[in-house]
Amino acid sequence: MTFLQPLMLAALPLVSLPIIIHLINQRRFQTVQWAAMMFLLSARAMSRGYSRLRNWLIMAMRMLAVAAVIFAIGRPLSRGWLALAGGARPDTAIVVLDRSPSMQQRSAAAADTKLDTGRRQLVESLATLGASRCVLVTDPAVKPLELASPAALADLPAAGPAAVPADLPLLLQAAYDYVKENAAGATEVWICSDQRSNDWAPENGAWGGIRDAFTKLPQQVRFQLLSFREPAEGNMAVRVTDTKLEKRGDIRALVVTVAATRQEDGERVVLPVTFEIGGVSSTVQLELTGREAVLKNHVIPLDRAAGSRGWGKVSIPADANIADNEFYFVFDEPVARKTVVVAEDPAARRWLALLAEIPPEKDQRSAAEAVAPEAFVTTALDETALVLWQGQFPAGRDAEALTAFLARGGQVVFFPPDVPTETTFAGLTWRSWANHPQPVKPVSWRTDQDLLSNTLAGGALPVGEVQVFRSCAFAGDHVPLASLPEAAPLLARVADTAGGVYVCTTTPNGRDSALASEGVVLYAIVQRAIDRGVAVLGKSRQVDAGPAAEVLTAKGIEWSRLAGPADVLSTEIGRHAGVFAADDRLVAVNRPAEEDAGRIAADDRIDGLFRDLSYTRLTGTAGSTDSLVQEIWRAFLIAMVLALIVEGLLCLPKSAGAERSPFEGLRPVEAAA
Repeated sequence: MTFLQPLMLAALPLVSLPIIIHLINQRRFQTVQWAAMMFLLSARAMSRGYSRLRNWLIMAMRMLAVAAVIFAIGRPLSRGWLALAGGARPDTAIVVLDRSPSMQQRSAAAADTKLDTGRRQLVESLATLGASRCVLVTDPAVKPLELASPAALADLPAAGPAAVPADLPLLLQAAYDYVKENAAGATEVWICSDQRSNDWAPENGAWGGIRDAFTKLPQQVRFQLLSFREPAEGNMAVRVTDTKLEKRGDIRALVVTVAATRQEDGERVVLPVTFEIGGVSSTVQLELTGREAVLKNHVIPLDRAAGSRGWGKVSIPADANIADNEFYFVFDEPVARKTVVVAEDPAARRWLALLAEIPPEKDQRSAAEAVAPEAFVTTALDETALVLWQGQFPAGRDAEALTAFLARGGQVVFFPPDVPTETTFAGLTWRSWANHPQPVKPVSWRTDQDLLSNTLAGGALPVGEVQVFRSCAFAGDHVPLASLPEAAPLLARVADTAGGVYVCTTTPNGRDSALASEGVVLYAIVQRAIDRGVAVLGKSRQVDAGPAAEVLTAKGIEWSRLAGPADVLSTEIGRHAGVFAADDRLVAVNRPAEEDAGRIAADDRIDGLFRDLSYTRLTGTAGSTDSLVQEIWRAFLIAMVLALIVEGLLCLPKSAGAERSPFEGLRPVEAAA
């Protein structure tokens, strides 16, 4: 139990005051042995047990009354149905707020979202606790914001909804940095989140370091998690997965592919999907029977007067979460899908160039330029989407050129050399080859995102059928996308790098693997990497909220907003969905794809992240009016009054006829004559 005035608990020894008074009163009388009274005491022995019990009850009621008064003056708090192990009011309260699109979910019975409810409950709780300082952490790229009062949370734009996911490891790292740099005293960290796996990333290795850092702080830090983990039943999300401009005779048409998803299987639903382009809208009925339905290559004729570049929006009817009911898109004349293949092995060079030259659509233009490693430095990369590199990691001028290529959003996939060396690039170093006497196959791979994700129809790539005869180990931080037995990576993405850096630990050469003969998987890897690179080459781009901030705040470019919320602060640009224009360029900003997945991390998994820390979980519900923190001193005053009433009743004397005289039934002795 937590007390707002914990120093008052120092008066608890006063509970023994009734006992002390009783002992003092006993010493006021002297005991004198008198033979004539002996038989009288014996006669009253039968009623002594009841009297002793009543005396003990009177003593207990008096002690309870004193204790209740002390607790009431200490102003005890109750949080939810459970009291917290605790201490005094905190010096600093840090609010770590999850503003991701999933926090816009509403319950069926209330209009408030999870985020609205969480902010209101936090305002009430922090006002009751009376922390000396209140700090808001919502974005790891923005300095923590000190609030004038907890009430500012209710209307602060920086605490409102956004289209970016919440990176909880980085947010808690920012909270730790604030506590350490500002030498904060006793601190409470309030985390308001809905436990989405993509926001918490429980598998992230950074959690161990964050936990250890908080453990070593000299001041006390308590963590309170306000969890809104209730699923969004029946919620549906829509997104555009592909747009392309085609010329059909004298008419230009926009070909759009749309995916609608929901978090659980349900009955068949006919979903109206509305397209808005240039002020003109049209609706298509999409049948959803499982968890996902795809409207592939829907053709929208464009007005003859319309230019070759433009933007639009696709939307579905409002449901439990309006944040995923619309999606912006932009379109422009397609650019060539150019790939540069750098390989020291002629066979690998030939196979990789062939896979890159085959376009996934018949109307697309694809080209591949194959060069030896020593000729790469003279190769133009301005219009290149992807670099496929088989050989030693680049060094010198090659490394500088490839780093610049990645910085502007290019993609590169590395394949191992015949003879590994100690050359390092992007923190990566090739190690030694491992021969597999029996061919091995991938045992796990990521089907939810990145280069090996499922197809638009929901089917999985045949990754598990690829045979690997040799694989080359490498060192460096990475995120595995496909793994061989004993957790050896087959395909991995390098984290925290500009652009996209991928590593494949085998080659398409027949002596190393069956990637070439079973070419579906390698073709999908190459073409999806090209798609990522092409996305930054054209003058129209689809960018996830969050990374869009870097694009929209680049120096020398002034972007104007064409769609989306108009009251966004300059510090929040790129963190909300919308469409932006600058000269002849267009950018559509939307929520990331992982926000539509809806996977919720298990309670025990989240709780384990706070192992060895002072941590409490509170469960919230969208639209709830309950308070997280309540003062319960009134309950102790009521307990005091009841104790005094019971004590008074026990002290009442018995009626005259109720108590028998110890001499009753005895015959008087006649006096001697």
